[in-house]
Amino acid sequence: MGAVKTKRMPRAVREQQMLDAAVRIFGQRGYMAASMDEIAELAGVSKPLVYLYLNSKEDLFTACIRREAGALVEAVRAGVRRDLPADRQLWEGLGAFFTHTGENPDAWSVLHLQARTHGEPFAAEVTAMREEIVAFVTQLILAGAREVHRDPDLPEREVAGLAEALVGAAESLAAWANATPGVTARQAAATLMNFAWAGLGDLMAGRPWAPREEQPGPHTG
Repeated sequence: MGAVKTKRMPRAVREQQMLDAAVRIFGQRGYMAASMDEIAELAGVSKPLVYLYLNSKEDLFTACIRREAGALVEAVRAGVRRDLPADRQLWEGLGAFFTHTGENPDAWSVLHLQARTHGEPFAAEVTAMREEIVAFVTQLILAGAREVHRDPDLPEREVAGLAEALVGAAESLAAWANATPGVTARQAAATLMNFAWAGLGDLMAGRPWAPREEQPGPHTG
């Protein structure tokens, strides 16, 4: 009898296995400490095969960033139903964000910590992802603000800064939630909604916060 031939795994599937292993190692050990030997062993392949498929450690890390950034953006977009009121859309978007980052802590470590601290090419990949999420959140807030103000031409710049602040807060809160045992995605989303939506709601209703005029003291004349 001839030798039994084993079915070869498709290249795309094998490559995803390598990326899965790389995200885990990079996320847990950091970019500098991670070794191609560890990644190859975890993926169940030889180190030369990793180099054959993904060229170098730098290219492998870039591929991890791109894959995980795309997955996060898609998760947030898919989590929002655009037929809901503005606050519910934001709530669902935040829930999708915190669910994804909570279920993929190594990926979030790669995006939030590793990629930003190991050189401009890596940081630029994350910046592009962040800009896409900020643009998406901007549109969510803008749609709600235009509806409340009954002004379809309300300028985008009126809410762009709010979206930047909200995304920044979400990023920090995700890192905290992943490092704090027992914090669920729903709790993280509720924390940010309670922190942000009261202010956003007042702003949309035409009640922006402003500092009170200081009253002159007894010695200020």
